[in-house]
Amino acid sequence: MDEMEEELKCPVCGSFYREPLILPCSHNLCQACARNILVQTPEAESPQSRRASGVSDYDYLDLDKMSLYSEADSGYGSYGGFASAPTTPCQKSPNGVRVFPPAAPPPPHLPPAALAPVPRNACLTCPQCHRSLILDERGLRGFPKNRVLEGVIDRYQQSKAAALRCQLCEKAPKEATVMCEQCDVFYCEPCRLRCHPPRGPLAKHRLVPPAQGRVSRRLSPRKISTCTDHELENHSMYCVQCKMPVCYQCLEEGKHSSHEVKALGAMWKLHKSQLSQALNGLSDRAKEAKEFLVQLRNMVQQIQENSVEFEACLVAQCDALIDALNRRKAQLLSRVNKEHEHKLKVVRDQISHCTVKLRQTTGLMEYCLEVIKENDPSGFLQISDALIRRVHLTEDQWGKGTLTPRMTTDFDLNLDSAPLLQSIHQLDFVQMKVPAPPILQLEECCTHNNSATLSWKQPPLSTVQVEGYILELDDGNGGQFREVYVGKETMCTVDGLHFNSTYSARVKAFNKTGVSQYSKTLVLQTSEDTESEEQTLPFPVPLERFQLRRMSPFSSTLNLQPSFSGRSYFELRSSSHPLSLHSSLQSLNSAVAWFSFDPGSAHSDILFSNDNLTVTCNSYDDRVVLGKTGFSKGLHYWELSIDRYDNHPDPAFGVARVDVLKDVMLGKDDKAWAMYVDNNRSWFMHNNSHTNRTEGGITKGATVGVLLDLTRRTLTFSINEDQQGPVAFENMEGLFFPAVSLNRNVQVTLHTGLPVPEFYTSRASMQ
Repeated sequence: MDEMEEELKCPVCGSFYREPLILPCSHNLCQACARNILVQTPEAESPQSRRASGVSDYDYLDLDKMSLYSEADSGYGSYGGFASAPTTPCQKSPNGVRVFPPAAPPPPHLPPAALAPVPRNACLTCPQCHRSLILDERGLRGFPKNRVLEGVIDRYQQSKAAALRCQLCEKAPKEATVMCEQCDVFYCEPCRLRCHPPRGPLAKHRLVPPAQGRVSRRLSPRKISTCTDHELENHSMYCVQCKMPVCYQCLEEGKHSSHEVKALGAMWKLHKSQLSQALNGLSDRAKEAKEFLVQLRNMVQQIQENSVEFEACLVAQCDALIDALNRRKAQLLSRVNKEHEHKLKVVRDQISHCTVKLRQTTGLMEYCLEVIKENDPSGFLQISDALIRRVHLTEDQWGKGTLTPRMTTDFDLNLDSAPLLQSIHQLDFVQMKVPAPPILQLEECCTHNNSATLSWKQPPLSTVQVEGYILELDDGNGGQFREVYVGKETMCTVDGLHFNSTYSARVKAFNKTGVSQYSKTLVLQTSEDTESEEQTLPFPVPLERFQLRRMSPFSSTLNLQPSFSGRSYFELRSSSHPLSLHSSLQSLNSAVAWFSFDPGSAHSDILFSNDNLTVTCNSYDDRVVLGKTGFSKGLHYWELSIDRYDNHPDPAFGVARVDVLKDVMLGKDDKAWAMYVDNNRSWFMHNNSHTNRTEGGITKGATVGVLLDLTRRTLTFSINEDQQGPVAFENMEGLFFPAVSLNRNVQVTLHTGLPVPEFYTSRASMQ
């Protein structure tokens, strides 16, 4: 109950409420404090003058804190006081509310009734909401007393008193021994003998133990609140319009006579019930707040533990850097020592060599000087030529760089520490956490025909850096998940799905640290094989959304149904609370597949136009382009019209896997099955094997048809609605995409949603 104490204290004096009054703004004030903060208003603003001018009391009571008579926000100010109270500066209460000091106490000889009355035209400013309240002729008696608050304060103070003390002891109160129920006073034994003798009129009073007296005091009936307008009448009804208790005279003669009223007891029970219900919600919030505080305290402990662990990790990392630097320092010093030894060896070898030669030269010089001293001409001439040659030869030996040092004294080593210093200065913390699981955005996800568009985002409060996302789909039959997209985009359209099938999709994020957990699983339903009818979209699906396509190769286990458009839906499933969201898409009223060429998977030299239905090339080499829709079941037929055909090139038409080579003619590898054709003849080609040369070519305006029958597992071609050669390929199994290869001399336009040609239906009927 300690938290409740502030609710029981007056905002002016800071003590427990004494005779609290309820202000029209629903706040409370002690009666004495209310008298102390009264302000006199000008005569022109009296209630009488306002009634004469047509301004109601109710309107005036709604003045806000900007009222002319509210200076609650003005610091120190002075108010026009009363005749008995001089103007004084305002002060601050213990709760921070500015109030006026109480008037000087009355002389002792005056009775309590002689206290200064409330003057006319008085104004009271609520110290909590700063609303200005004009008092009428009743003054403070016009405000009802809060008996409930008085009772709560009494019970609170009684519960705070650990031991009941005598109420008559002058200095240190002694522990009470009895309580008089009639006097409602606790006595110690000396005070009882002195002030409550068991004789005379007091002999009939009932004395009980203090604990019993406390209980009886709590159970004693409270003072019944009386009407503020009719002080002798008790409240008996409740005015619904004014939201206050009233007496019967208020209903007969007062301002409540025309108002709706209800029984006081019924409204008492109703408001108690409403308060109890409101307290239930507040109790839940308080419980959540307590749990949140526990969480925060646990976070403090966890932060401290993580800080110690992180500091240890940081010290270990820095120590590892220092150890690596010391090891590198030792390696560099070793290189310097090797260079030092090498230089010394070279210089010392040169010193030794020069010393030997100098000794030989000096000996030769001394010998020659002695020969010059010889006086025998014939003997001198016998050896002079040889000596001259030796002298010249020795001189030449000294002149061939012998006197140049073979090694410099400088060390030709310069330590480039600038990059390392820059790296040290740039050494900083980076996010090393695994990303949070992405959130799939239901409002952005949809299915269309046999394609599915998925959108996701990071959690709002996540600050961990994400380098990319991985989107996974199952095979449409509840099988294993396969990666269909890896990249930085947060929206992806997956084409070539299985018609009338249910797929499960999920996404996860990754960065250098690792991979996040998966998002909730999104279950998607592709178009049904039913006769379709137009449906109203529950939310708009922008067409631009289908232009962003990021595809990865599908596994061969992905099975695709025949192309039927119709109703589509998807739902989001989690482990505990499944969520669902259904979307009916507009149908196309046709039991065929509609698709276009796919810029995302085409070679970069392919040029697109006409909403990706027309393609050509800017290269003289053959380049491959695929359709957006893949097939693994059913019967499918499409045509390509030749819009331009120059210089007799060999375009190829057929089907291919999604990972077919894009920079060679269709059919050169084992991923494509095609017919290539010129102006005179055609060939079938698969894995660079040419078969079934057939007469009859194409020109501008011709039409090439491709018929893929995955029920019979065959591929057939036609030119101008006539079958071209025999069945081109058999045993066709797996996932196939429409494909074309062409160069800059050819331009073709794709036509889809076509019925099966007659030559094939007639042949099928004969079989």
